[in-house]
Amino acid sequence: MRILIANDDGYLAPGLAALVKACEGLGQIDVIAPEQNASGTSNALTLSRPLSVFTAANGYRYVNGTPSDCVHVALTGLLDYRPDLVISGINNGANMGDDTLYSGTVAAATEGFLFGIPSIAFSQVEKGWVELEAAAQAARAIIEQVLAGGLGHAFLLNVNMPNRPDAATLPRRITRLGRRHASEAVIRQTNPRGETIYWIGPAGDAREAGEGTDFHATANGMVSITPLQVDLSDHAGMPAWRQRLGLPT
Repeated sequence: MRILIANDDGYLAPGLAALVKACEGLGQIDVIAPEQNASGTSNALTLSRPLSVFTAANGYRYVNGTPSDCVHVALTGLLDYRPDLVISGINNGANMGDDTLYSGTVAAATEGFLFGIPSIAFSQVEKGWVELEAAAQAARAIIEQVLAGGLGHAFLLNVNMPNRPDAATLPRRITRLGRRHASEAVIRQTNPRGETIYWIGPAGDAREAGEGTDFHATANGMVSITPLQVDLSDHAGMPAWRQRLGLPT
């Protein structure tokens, strides 16, 4: 078993170290992560400048780019083998609902999936790394279950774990993505030179968080496991658009 591990919080993040430790004994592990925190970078690839790869004292390799850069570079030239599994995390905070579109953690796993490799993204629901060891144990248990079922085809799983000491033994549920209200307003400030600057505002509250969603599962003390796909086509809306634009069916 050959496993590639990445994240979006950077190669020094406690969540990455915890996930790597949790995966010990499963096979060969390579860590290739961003040099700095790259949260919110989604699936961005760096095309405007060359990328550099460095090796840290602990053997992790890190890239001066995005999470997707890390996995892309690893799979297209840095590694001399094809991993059997790509894992991303453990993220410092939830990646649920609409947040998955922005998430660098999910993006790193998605890049593996786009290359046809089974991939899993792991996140803790609350920020602060509270009960991180328990989350790592939960991640290990899920990985072992996945491996027991075989890796016959590519899949993409998004896992969110409550910050609880019993995270490894909590019930697990297959969920769908919930939805959030629109993000709150930007925060306007003035820098020391008198120029107006803006900070992206906080994410909106959950607005679709009913039973079956990732929000509902984690709020009720369960680990949420959401199978994802990358096909954004509005299949249900296609007939209406053909009619509206006068196109053949």
